[in-house]
Amino acid sequence: MKHNIQLIFTLFFWIAIAATSLMAQPSTKVKKMDARRDVKMVTDSGTFIIRLSDSTPIHRDNFIKLVRSRFYEGISFHRVISGFMIQAGDEKSRIQADSTRFLKDYTLPAEFIPSLYHRKGVIAAARWGDDINPKRNSSGVQFYIVQGRIHNDFTLDSAETYRLKGRKLPLSHREVYKQTGGTPHLDQNYTIFGALVSGFDVLDKIGNTATSGKTGGDKPLTPIRIIQTRMVKRKSS
Repeated sequence: MKHNIQLIFTLFFWIAIAATSLMAQPSTKVKKMDARRDVKMVTDSGTFIIRLSDSTPIHRDNFIKLVRSRFYEGISFHRVISGFMIQAGDEKSRIQADSTRFLKDYTLPAEFIPSLYHRKGVIAAARWGDDINPKRNSSGVQFYIVQGRIHNDFTLDSAETYRLKGRKLPLSHREVYKQTGGTPHLDQNYTIFGALVSGFDVLDKIGNTATSGKTGGDKPLTPIRIIQTRMVKRKSS
């Protein structure tokens, strides 16, 4: 009986996702020039410049639509774990959020690209867990930016054995994880669709802010909000 109830719940979950997936997405169109622009995200802790990846076009174009529609303006970084990542995109985190006007979350198919890995500063899509999301489809609106930590051969070997189920990390990726840091155990499990061009100091400032801790949902004690998002002219880097 318990198993049947779980199956029914899972079925209804995916029916609900399918029903909202198409109609919930922002109607703003991607302009041809947007693929050659960066995203400027101004927070009350500083500014990020984000370069989106052409290797994950579904996620890239979706994020551009959200930026152009101003969806993220007023939303908070609702989950922050120092040495791991900062997460935003939950519409309920707005000040005086009006639940009658929420953009329903929707999913995007995973775009796992071996050359994209969870080094410090990458931006990736959050998602539901494998138990109800075996295809590892992404949330259409929630994202995280990796702060991560510096690793050594021991911690990387451990990640390969216990978190990546024996899958080996490329040597070039290991070197970056040892020099600048990241979260290797997430590789090929969550879709990466861009990376910071600048704002690493802002990332650390937000990542090291005081939070409620795990029992309180890792919510910053002082709200950290996204004030403005714009597509801006790309500078050489």
